[in-house]
Amino acid sequence: MSTDHYRILEKPLITEKSTMMLEDGNRVMFQVKRDANKLQIKQAVEKIFNVTVLDVNTLNVKPRQKRFGRNVGFTKASKKAIVTLKDGDKIDFFEGA
Repeated sequence: MSTDHYRILEKPLITEKSTMMLEDGNRVMFQVKRDANKLQIKQAVEKIFNVTVLDVNTLNVKPRQKRFGRNVGFTKASKKAIVTLKDGDKIDFFEGA
């Protein structure tokens, strides 16, 4: 059962916007499996990082056109989850920083 939690969360998204959300509102952004629902995402984050999740917002990212030199292709469709943590809880992605 615990390995299922690790499969739902693909990777944390570390961008300028997500860093600002972490500082301002204690929110963290993850890339998740496309078939994962909000309840599964909440349980996975709480189990893996040992924090309390207050809210989960999800958004589906459509594939977009991208050029690779002369070739034109598309990026993969994905799903993002914005997880709001309880005040006082935090997730450190950079240890020793």
